Amino acid sequence: MRSSHSFILTILALGYSALAAPLAGQNKGITVPLFKRSYGSSLAKDGVIVPTALTAFARQVQTRQNEALTDESGELWAGQITIGTPAQSFLVDFDTGSADIWVPNSSCNSGGCSGHNSYDPSESSTSVSESGDFSIQYGDGSTSSGPIYTDTVTVAGLAANNQYFSAVTSESESFASDPSDGLVGLAFSSISQIGQPTIIQNLYSSGVISEPTFGFKLASSGAELYIGGADESLYKGDITYSPLTSESYWLTTGSAAVDGSSAYSGGMIIDSGTTLIVGPADSVASFWSAVDGAEACDSSVCGGDGYYTFSCSNPPNIAFEFNGASFAMSSSSLSIGTTDSSGSTCVGSIMATSSVPDNAWIVGDAFMTNVYSVFDQANSQVGFANLA
Repeated sequence: MRSSHSFILTILALGYSALAAPLAGQNKGITVPLFKRSYGSSLAKDGVIVPTALTAFARQVQTRQNEALTDESGELWAGQITIGTPAQSFLVDFDTGSADIWVPNSSCNSGGCSGHNSYDPSESSTSVSESGDFSIQYGDGSTSSGPIYTDTVTVAGLAANNQYFSAVTSESESFASDPSDGLVGLAFSSISQIGQPTIIQNLYSSGVISEPTFGFKLASSGAELYIGGADESLYKGDITYSPLTSESYWLTTGSAAVDGSSAYSGGMIIDSGTTLIVGPADSVASFWSAVDGAEACDSSVCGGDGYYTFSCSNPPNIAFEFNGASFAMSSSSLSIGTTDSSGSTCVGSIMATSSVPDNAWIVGDAFMTNVYSVFDQANSQVGFANLA
């Protein structure tokens, strides 16, 4: 596995109930260990951008409104799950921009499945083959498809019985370089390709967790996914919630300010599966026009269009605002890397693409690493707080 960091975290609670409603005094939630891992080429090496990786990122950002918004370059966040009885283990990406679970099938012979853990339905006493097929195509043309099953999917001791997922029998060759085996989607079931409840919905409806809520800390130390609420030890002050405009992606409204003045206002999809912040060309160009000295990065330098540069010695103060609360981006999270070894010109982590779902910005890890993020399905809202 090629991974920047790994974190082994303490499990906070293990008890769960099979009843249809949560029990009084039930453990509120549980911590899932996360691993920060690289997928494909890193966007920068030794602090200097890798143009071919930036080209791939721009090409691979998902633009379909009913499919996963998965970034297939850079660094994503993965953790362990098991499927079946007895348990079969997998390392998966936890992605708020999609809604399905998929892992390789033991019968998969395509190149993308090579080197990954696979699910063997014949080895699980709780496996049930379901009707229909799963198929998804990502923005770079890569695909994943296969039959649909139900089985027990367990995350850090929380068992989702009869959980729908796909054990894919076909994966594009590009998946072979991914250290993780598959993906767990954490968006709403309305965008599910399988058309069944997500694992969060399953855990809640069966009484395993007390609320259909989860929280993320994505950071260079202590990264975690907390299922069943928010981990109060990881943030300070209040959580500011912003209502969703639809129950599909985690789509809300907000604004981005440059040195205290608003430079963008509109829809924002909060997506842990995207490394950078991505928006329509016009609004991103308008945003960067508010930054002193910022310029569009020449395609010969950045490997393609859509990227912008700014002075590393004079970075702007960037903050995102949701429902009246402002959350600053660090200068390090605003920069992908420098254009060359001199270190004078930085490439910004807010980039433009020709098409974005719902004409919104996709707000990925470049922002999320600065805050504690809470995803509340019951109240149809997403929240942010300052890190402790």
